[in-house]
Formats: sequence, C-alpha cells, structure tokens
Amino acid sequence: MATTIALITGANKGIGFETARQLGARGATVLAGARDEARGKQAEQALREALGEAGGAEARFVPLDVTDATSVREAADWIGREYGYLDILVNNAGIALGGGPPSQTDLDALREVYETNVLGVIIVTNAMLPLLRRAPAARIVNVSSEVGSITSMTDPGGPLGQMPASLAYPSSKSALNMVTALYAKELRDTPVKVNAANPGYTATDLNHHSGFRSVAEGAEASVHLATLGPDGPSGILYGHLWTADAYGPLPW
Repeated sequence: MATTIALITGANKGIGFETARQLGARGATVLAGARDEARGKQAEQALREALGEAGGAEARFVPLDVTDATSVREAADWIGREYGYLDILVNNAGIALGGGPPSQTDLDALREVYETNVLGVIIVTNAMLPLLRRAPAARIVNVSSEVGSITSMTDPGGPLGQMPASLAYPSSKSALNMVTALYAKELRDTPVKVNAANPGYTATDLNHHSGFRSVAEGAEASVHLATLGPDGPSGILYGHLWTADAYGPLPW
C-alpha cells in the first residue's frame, strides 16, 4: 500500500506542528513546510522524536514561503521528485496583523495579511494541485476561522457578534472561505475534496495564547477533514462550534 504523503504549511509551531504530529501518528509521511530554515529543522527533529516514540511515519522539513511563488514551485518540484504525488495539503500558514476598528485599518497590514492568508493559499494550492490529482483521493484543508463566518460575526446573540473586531484577519478568512468553496466547486467531479477548518479559539502565538482551546484540540478539525472517507463532504466550513462546544459544519 502506498504511503500517505501530507504537506502542512506553517508547520514549525502551533496548530500546524500539532496537525503534522497527529497526521504522522496516523501513519502519514508529514512534510513540514516552514519559511524559516532553523525553525523548520527544529520542527522536523521534534516531529521525528514524537513520531518515533509513537511508532509513526517519517517527518521531513520542506523550505516553503507561501508568499513566494518561486519557493512554492521549488517545494512542489521537490515533492514531485521525492514522492511523485501528494495525498493531503493543509494550508495552515497564517498571520494576524493590524488592529482597531475598520475605519482605522492599516492598509499595509491588510495587504500583508491577505498575501499570506489568501493569496498564499492560492499559490500553494495551484502549485500542488498536479501532485494532488495523482493521488487516489486527495484532501485539501484550508485553515480558516469562525471569525470568517459572516453569519457568526453579525449574530448579536452570539459570542462573536458582541465582540469588537479589526478588519484584516476576519475578512481574510471570509475571503479564504470563498476560495475554499470555489476550489471545491471546480473539483467536485473528482476524488479531491476541499474544505475549510475552524480550529476554534486556540491558544497560539497568533492570539498571544489567549485562546481557551489547546493546540491538540485546535488541530482536530484539520485532521478530521484531511482524513475524510469517500463519502465525506466537500466545500464546507467545519470545526469547533463555540456556542455548542462541539464539532460540526459552520455557516459561511
């Protein structure tokens, strides 16, 4: 049986690292994408140690800056030479910059956030898609957020509807949700499934560790979507439901 090959972007820490660890523990060869070589190699070593203890599969660092098309193409070429195909792509890399109300949006920060959270996902997905098509039934997971749900953010009775929010990060995740839906639409007659994952409010560097969920919990939605069976959905936002403290589909 062929080995499952999984690429996770932004895998040197936080939810990305934990997603790689959980997929590796399930037997996948995990390719830990990171733009910083030192941190990427540290993550590779940590993953190998964790997976070795758990009897899991191989872990390898892949130099990958999602905002650099050349870097992405080189990563895709390397994966093609080494493995010939890709079963799982988890577009996990993301940043959060800027603050304050929408009327005070820093446009430079907004552009930088979109470069990583939206355009970076498109660059990586397009580069990896030929490899994903070579797999029997590939899975693409875009790590989104409940703050990208317009329904949740505008519900006055819900927790997010009552919170002030800056423009850059939530709107980038709303855009990512549409990106997810349109890739799923393009690929709906293929074995490739494309979904968006909501980790929930997870304690990471992104929010200065203010979240109430652990990274192990935060990675669960991505791992679930990355390992969907043939009858699983495509084109949905799935993950932690804050108001129910459970998992399920979320409104776009």
